Amino acid sequence: MNPTKSLARGKYIFHGHDPVLAAEFAAFREFLDGLEISPPHPALAPLLLRHLAEAGWLEAHGVESGLARAAAARSAAQYCVAERAGLPPSARAALPCWVAPMAAEISPGPLRLAELFGLAPGTAERLHEVWGLLGTADALMETGGDIRLARDPKTALNGYGCSHRPRPWAVTFASSTASSSSERGYIAADKARLAATAALLRGKSAAKAVNDCIGAVRRGIAGAFGLRAGEEIVLAASGTDTELLALALTHLADTGMPIQNILIAPEETGRGVPMAARGLHFAVDTALGHDVTFEAPIEGFRADTALTNIALREASGAVRPQGEVEREIEVALADAQARGRRVILHGLDLSKTGLLAPSRAFLAKLRHFYGDAFDIVLDACQARLSPASVRAYLDLDAIVLITGSKFFTGPPFAGAALLPAGVAARLRAGSLPAGLAAYFNRAEFPADARAASLLPAGGNYGLALRWHAALAEIKALLCVSPARRAAILGGFAEAVARGAAATPGVTLLPAPAIRRGEADEPWECLPSIFTFSLRAPMAPERCLTPAEARQVYVWLNTDLSPWLPEQAALAARICHIGQPVPLAQPGGAGQMGALRVSAGARLISGEPSHRSLAPRARLAREFADVGVVFEKIGLILARWETLAAVNPSPAYRPRNIA
Repeated sequence: MNPTKSLARGKYIFHGHDPVLAAEFAAFREFLDGLEISPPHPALAPLLLRHLAEAGWLEAHGVESGLARAAAARSAAQYCVAERAGLPPSARAALPCWVAPMAAEISPGPLRLAELFGLAPGTAERLHEVWGLLGTADALMETGGDIRLARDPKTALNGYGCSHRPRPWAVTFASSTASSSSERGYIAADKARLAATAALLRGKSAAKAVNDCIGAVRRGIAGAFGLRAGEEIVLAASGTDTELLALALTHLADTGMPIQNILIAPEETGRGVPMAARGLHFAVDTALGHDVTFEAPIEGFRADTALTNIALREASGAVRPQGEVEREIEVALADAQARGRRVILHGLDLSKTGLLAPSRAFLAKLRHFYGDAFDIVLDACQARLSPASVRAYLDLDAIVLITGSKFFTGPPFAGAALLPAGVAARLRAGSLPAGLAAYFNRAEFPADARAASLLPAGGNYGLALRWHAALAEIKALLCVSPARRAAILGGFAEAVARGAAATPGVTLLPAPAIRRGEADEPWECLPSIFTFSLRAPMAPERCLTPAEARQVYVWLNTDLSPWLPEQAALAARICHIGQPVPLAQPGGAGQMGALRVSAGARLISGEPSHRSLAPRARLAREFADVGVVFEKIGLILARWETLAAVNPSPAYRPRNIA
């Protein structure tokens, strides 16, 4: 019997993350015992299982045995390093000699690879050549984004406080910001990774393997949103990158006119949006790993692009009436056109706090009056809308910006721009601004996009894998009827209201109703982002500032039981919610930090880690977890001085899970 083939073809294919291993561990060990294979230390059984499973899968899919073992060792070694902190010293001492070199970011070189695995020179050279495309799905999903995507070695979390590995023990209502991968999403990304890895090891070029992976994403997005002939998709690492793309597409209109970019509440979208909207670098590095100067001009973009910011809130923080906002937009658009400027008008569906402006009917009125004399960019990066609503925006010739990482709860840094046919046609001539080469590859654009011909060859593999994870969540969501989605969101709203009402110091902020048009599905008119303020325990006359609210956000995501032992069970719960948004303090004296709890697609389709529960019990568990979030907030406010003195940091898992 060939043990690797048997393991790969048998019941227990291991997808490489510890929640699955925890659930299947006994079966794996029983299977290993039957094969009479023993790890060098009991704690290293997961490493052996990981290595055997992947090597067997690759071999079963046409990869030569030695190369399959060596490539699988790369993933197994990265898995081991990610779990190293939980290993006892005796297990660390017993690690195989190949773990350290195979986990390294840089290949140990063909000679060392040949020595470690007995590979022929040509085979070792092949492994060396594709090194950057090998590894675990979580490690690869961390690539192709800027510094916010990097894993903090202290916490094992990224800049959004989440992980590309599943974190099922966390109570997660963070879809307004970013979520950890679910088991469903991770497995989808891992299947795409395995397919690409097998193709690479069988001899397919790196560019072709990555392009095929991206092509599957493009087809998945087009199918989910019902794109028509002539409409196109451009993938982007983040929502802010899509903003940069939208500006570039207006450059391609080649009108010779300076650009006036009308933004809607940029403070409620992304902090980099105002810079991207002027063609400026919005961070210190880019998704393709280039170091850049923050706020410096990007080569090829017009230097005379100007911004108009339309606020959605009064100075007091109150939401402005929709009619007032739309009148200001109309005046700004007419004024810019009168001054001979090409206008990009943004729409927002929805903001960080769930606001929509302007209405779709208003955009339709402007399109009818001005024709194609201006561009519409619809920021739907929260993606809390139906494919029918996306279709209605595309029919207005609007560029629709989406992500797979907000409502859909895919991994962070998965953006895309859906282009109406008229805008997509611009890509078939001219040339994109040269500086976009630091942000995009050629494969992120449609195949016939001549304007992208000077971009780097190849594609963003990490981005493609993140989108594969998001598409799994989208597919699961679309299997749930609109009526059922509405019922679940209604139940979530009731749970939030109960939790907030029961927690001293918490005040839910009012938000206007969501109205897009007559064809709206009931669920997309319901609120799914709930914003709330927190009364400062050290100064009850005000609310927590943005910095103080961020402390609450971090402590919620932290096992606090060592510092609050008298309420250890609640303190230990890991709760991940939306990052604070700066809003006006009540009375207008300074800013407060408003936190958010949000319903994501997984709440509707079913959190995979709750698959053993019946639907009614599963929802009861989810709604009870909403209460846990507010209970822990109450605990944090009550014990503020204790926690502020130690300022504990989060970690990937709580202390009671090995």
